[in-house]
Amino acid sequence: MNKTAIITGGGRGIGWAITEKLAQDGYDTAVLGSSDPARYSKTIEQLEKYGIKYKYYKCDIGNRESRETTIRAVVRDFGGIHVLVNNAGVAPEKRMDLLEMTEESYDRVVSINAKGTLFFTQAVARQMCTQEIIGSKRGTIINISSCSAEVVSRSRGEYCISKAGISMITKLFAERLAGDGILVHEVRPGIISTDMTSAVKDKYDRLIREGCFPIARWGKPEDVANAVSALAGDGFLYTTGNYIDIDGGYHIKTL
Repeated sequence: MNKTAIITGGGRGIGWAITEKLAQDGYDTAVLGSSDPARYSKTIEQLEKYGIKYKYYKCDIGNRESRETTIRAVVRDFGGIHVLVNNAGVAPEKRMDLLEMTEESYDRVVSINAKGTLFFTQAVARQMCTQEIIGSKRGTIINISSCSAEVVSRSRGEYCISKAGISMITKLFAERLAGDGILVHEVRPGIISTDMTSAVKDKYDRLIREGCFPIARWGKPEDVANAVSALAGDGFLYTTGNYIDIDGGYHIKTL
């Protein structure tokens, strides 16, 4: 029996790269997104070639009823959950100076990115704890945050706060679940070429030319997916609560 992976926000961008990589690795995949299934049907059907079981679920991770209904459906359809990748997230609809940021924008971003991730993880962790250990561990939870968990961006403060929250969520669940055989990790992407970053392409093209990134190129969704694949496997059994920067070395401080 294959292990099952849930990928939130798994139908596009970084999420789709993760979905496809885990399918290549042999995981049955439950792909979650906020849009109707018809939007991603052609994309999801590409998983057929990997010979795994897959299904798309419409889910609002910021809504308790939607979370609970979806998790019950996944367990019913797949028999259990062995890997959770918390990738779903939103950016502010409009970038604003910190002194102009609105409560409405803050509530929207934090409700999905931090609150949704927290309580979706809680619900999945409860399910994982009821399952038998398969191989070397009971389960793996991988949170996709951002370099913005640490790097200040004053035109999208709500986003930075939400991603910093995910870093603490990672540590909290890592400490709580280690004794249950569940490992928890965080992946911090830097500047990744997706539709979410297309609006600021010129800005980051310039920063790359100016040498802000030791590895002088845009990151690719596959760069993030490869890190997730490694963490989901059995290569990191003596680490939990950690984070990996997938940012071309941007986190390195220089004088």
